[in-house]
Amino acid sequence: MSEEAPAWAYELAEIRPHDPRWTARAEAERAKLTVLLGPWLVEGIEHIGSTAVPGLAAKPIVDLMASVTDLDTVVTAASERLADDGWSFVPPVLDGRPWRRFYVKPDSTQQRREAHLHLIQAQHPRWTDQIRFRDALIGDVGLARQYEDLKRGLSHASGHDREAYTEGKAAFVANVLGKPSTAAD
Repeated sequence: MSEEAPAWAYELAEIRPHDPRWTARAEAERAKLTVLLGPWLVEGIEHIGSTAVPGLAAKPIVDLMASVTDLDTVVTAASERLADDGWSFVPPVLDGRPWRRFYVKPDSTQQRREAHLHLIQAQHPRWTDQIRFRDALIGDVGLARQYEDLKRGLSHASGHDREAYTEGKAAFVANVLGKPSTAAD
Protein backbone atom coordinates (compact mmCIF):
# COMPACT_ATOMS: atom_id res chain seq x y z
CA MET A 1 0.00 0.00 0.00
CA SER A 2 1.13 3.54 -0.59
CA GLU A 3 2.18 6.20 1.91
CA GLU A 4 -1.36 7.59 1.75
CA ALA A 5 -2.87 4.31 2.96
CA PRO A 6 -5.22 4.78 5.92
CA ALA A 7 -4.09 3.73 9.39
CA TRP A 8 -6.61 0.87 9.46
CA ALA A 9 -4.78 -0.71 6.52
CA TYR A 10 -1.95 -1.57 8.92
CA GLU A 11 -4.08 -2.43 11.92
CA LEU A 12 -2.77 -5.32 14.01
CA ALA A 13 -4.69 -8.57 13.52
CA GLU A 14 -5.60 -8.75 17.20
CA ILE A 15 -7.72 -11.71 18.35
CA ARG A 16 -10.21 -10.94 21.13
CA PRO A 17 -12.58 -13.14 23.12
CA HIS A 18 -16.00 -13.61 21.56
CA ASP A 19 -18.33 -10.66 22.10
CA PRO A 20 -22.07 -11.27 21.67
CA ARG A 21 -22.42 -7.63 20.57
CA TRP A 22 -20.79 -8.62 17.26
CA THR A 23 -24.05 -10.26 16.20
CA ALA A 24 -26.07 -7.14 17.00
CA ARG A 25 -23.55 -4.98 15.13
CA ALA A 26 -23.74 -7.32 12.13
CA GLU A 27 -27.54 -7.19 12.11
CA ALA A 28 -27.54 -3.37 12.29
CA GLU A 29 -25.09 -3.13 9.38
CA ARG A 30 -26.99 -5.78 7.46
CA ALA A 31 -30.23 -3.82 7.78
CA LYS A 32 -28.58 -0.64 6.48
CA LEU A 33 -26.83 -2.46 3.65
CA THR A 34 -30.05 -4.15 2.58
CA VAL A 35 -31.46 -0.69 1.90
CA LEU A 36 -28.27 0.69 0.33
CA LEU A 37 -27.69 -2.32 -1.94
CA GLY A 38 -31.33 -3.35 -2.40
CA PRO A 39 -31.59 -2.84 -6.18
CA TRP A 40 -28.60 -5.14 -6.79
CA LEU A 41 -29.02 -7.85 -4.15
CA VAL A 42 -29.63 -11.40 -5.36
CA GLU A 43 -29.21 -13.83 -2.44
CA GLY A 44 -29.11 -11.21 0.31
CA ILE A 45 -26.48 -10.37 2.89
CA GLU A 46 -24.82 -12.89 5.22
CA HIS A 47 -22.80 -12.42 8.40
CA ILE A 48 -19.69 -14.54 7.80
CA GLY A 49 -16.28 -14.99 9.35
CA SER A 50 -15.33 -15.65 12.93
CA THR A 51 -17.57 -12.99 14.47
CA ALA A 52 -20.53 -15.02 13.14
CA VAL A 53 -19.50 -18.08 15.18
CA PRO A 54 -20.84 -18.05 18.76
CA GLY A 55 -18.06 -18.42 21.33
CA LEU A 56 -15.19 -18.08 18.84
CA ALA A 57 -12.46 -15.53 19.54
CA ALA A 58 -11.90 -13.24 16.58
CA LYS A 59 -10.66 -9.93 15.30
CA PRO A 60 -13.45 -7.54 16.35
CA ILE A 61 -14.36 -6.85 12.72
CA VAL A 62 -17.78 -7.91 11.45
CA ASP A 63 -17.61 -9.51 8.00
CA LEU A 64 -20.66 -9.19 5.78
CA MET A 65 -21.06 -10.74 2.37
CA ALA A 66 -23.57 -9.50 -0.21
CA SER A 67 -24.60 -11.46 -3.31
CA VAL A 68 -25.03 -8.93 -6.12
CA THR A 69 -25.98 -8.80 -9.80
CA ASP A 70 -22.67 -7.44 -11.14
CA LEU A 71 -19.63 -6.38 -9.12
CA ASP A 72 -18.51 -3.39 -11.14
CA THR A 73 -22.04 -2.12 -11.75
CA VAL A 74 -22.68 -2.12 -8.02
CA VAL A 75 -19.38 -0.39 -7.25
CA THR A 76 -20.19 2.32 -9.79
CA ALA A 77 -23.81 2.76 -8.78
CA ALA A 78 -23.58 2.30 -4.99
CA SER A 79 -20.17 3.70 -4.02
CA GLU A 80 -21.52 7.12 -3.10
CA ARG A 81 -24.25 5.57 -0.95
CA LEU A 82 -21.74 3.31 0.76
CA ALA A 83 -19.25 6.15 1.29
CA ASP A 84 -21.99 8.26 2.87
CA ASP A 85 -22.52 5.40 5.33
CA GLY A 86 -18.79 5.29 6.19
CA TRP A 87 -17.60 2.52 3.87
CA SER A 88 -14.19 2.86 2.16
CA PHE A 89 -13.65 1.08 -1.14
CA VAL A 90 -10.48 -0.99 -1.52
CA PRO A 91 -9.63 -1.09 -5.24
CA PRO A 92 -9.25 -4.57 -6.74
CA VAL A 93 -5.60 -3.93 -7.57
CA LEU A 94 -4.92 -3.50 -3.82
CA ASP A 95 -7.34 -6.18 -2.65
CA GLY A 96 -5.89 -8.82 -4.96
CA ARG A 97 -9.03 -10.97 -4.93
CA PRO A 98 -10.73 -10.67 -8.32
CA TRP A 99 -13.77 -12.67 -7.21
CA ARG A 100 -15.00 -9.84 -4.96
CA ARG A 101 -15.20 -6.10 -4.47
CA PHE A 102 -14.20 -5.09 -0.99
CA TYR A 103 -15.14 -2.28 1.39
CA VAL A 104 -13.91 -1.46 4.88
CA LYS A 105 -15.88 0.49 7.47
CA PRO A 106 -13.43 2.15 9.87
CA ASP A 107 -14.35 3.39 13.32
CA SER A 108 -14.82 7.09 14.07
CA THR A 109 -11.07 7.53 14.67
CA GLN A 110 -10.21 6.03 11.26
CA GLN A 111 -7.60 3.92 13.07
CA ARG A 112 -9.42 0.57 13.33
CA ARG A 113 -11.78 -1.47 11.20
CA GLU A 114 -15.32 -2.10 12.42
CA ALA A 115 -16.66 -4.06 9.46
CA HIS A 116 -15.82 -5.54 6.09
CA LEU A 117 -18.19 -5.81 3.14
CA HIS A 118 -17.47 -8.49 0.56
CA LEU A 119 -19.51 -7.99 -2.62
CA ILE A 120 -19.72 -11.35 -4.38
CA GLN A 121 -21.07 -11.95 -7.88
CA ALA A 122 -24.30 -13.99 -7.68
CA GLN A 123 -23.73 -17.68 -8.39
CA HIS A 124 -19.99 -17.44 -7.63
CA PRO A 125 -18.77 -20.53 -5.72
CA ARG A 126 -17.16 -18.26 -3.14
CA TRP A 127 -20.64 -17.37 -1.80
CA THR A 128 -21.38 -20.98 -0.90
CA ASP A 129 -17.83 -21.62 0.36
CA GLN A 130 -17.99 -18.74 2.84
CA ILE A 131 -21.31 -19.97 4.22
CA ARG A 132 -20.15 -23.60 4.36
CA PHE A 133 -17.01 -22.62 6.28
CA ARG A 134 -18.95 -20.48 8.77
CA ASP A 135 -21.51 -23.23 9.29
CA ALA A 136 -18.79 -25.89 9.73
CA LEU A 137 -17.29 -23.84 12.56
CA ILE A 138 -20.70 -23.28 14.15
CA GLY A 139 -21.46 -27.00 13.96
CA ASP A 140 -18.15 -28.30 15.35
CA VAL A 141 -16.77 -26.75 18.54
CA GLY A 142 -13.51 -28.71 18.23
CA LEU A 143 -12.95 -27.41 14.71
CA ALA A 144 -13.73 -23.88 15.87
CA ARG A 145 -11.12 -24.20 18.66
CA GLN A 146 -8.51 -25.42 16.17
CA TYR A 147 -9.24 -22.41 13.98
CA GLU A 148 -9.05 -20.08 16.97
CA ASP A 149 -5.66 -21.51 17.97
CA LEU A 150 -4.38 -21.08 14.41
CA LYS A 151 -5.60 -17.47 14.29
CA ARG A 152 -3.98 -16.64 17.64
CA GLY A 153 -0.66 -18.04 16.42
CA LEU A 154 -0.89 -16.16 13.13
CA SER A 155 -1.78 -12.96 14.93
CA HIS A 156 1.39 -13.16 17.00
CA ALA A 157 3.56 -14.20 14.05
CA SER A 158 2.15 -11.76 11.48
CA GLY A 159 1.97 -8.53 13.45
CA HIS A 160 0.65 -5.81 11.17
CA ASP A 161 0.97 -7.91 8.00
CA ARG A 162 -2.71 -8.57 7.34
CA GLU A 163 -2.01 -10.44 4.11
CA ALA A 164 0.33 -12.90 5.86
CA TYR A 165 -2.33 -13.44 8.53
CA THR A 166 -4.98 -14.17 5.87
CA GLU A 167 -2.68 -16.38 3.79
CA GLY A 168 -1.78 -18.35 6.92
CA LYS A 169 -5.42 -19.43 7.27
CA ALA A 170 -5.84 -20.56 3.63
CA ALA A 171 -4.78 -24.20 4.06
CA PHE A 172 -7.04 -24.67 7.08
CA VAL A 173 -10.04 -23.18 5.27
CA ALA A 174 -9.33 -25.25 2.15
CA ASN A 175 -9.06 -28.41 4.22
CA VAL A 176 -12.42 -27.76 5.91
CA LEU A 177 -14.00 -27.16 2.51
CA GLY A 178 -12.26 -30.18 0.95
CA LYS A 179 -10.53 -28.00 -1.67
CA PRO A 180 -6.94 -27.31 -2.71
CA SER A 181 -5.43 -24.32 -0.89
CA THR A 182 -4.99 -21.02 -2.72
CA ALA A 183 -2.88 -18.11 -1.47
CA ALA A 184 -5.48 -15.40 -2.09
CA ASP A 185 -8.11 -16.70 0.33
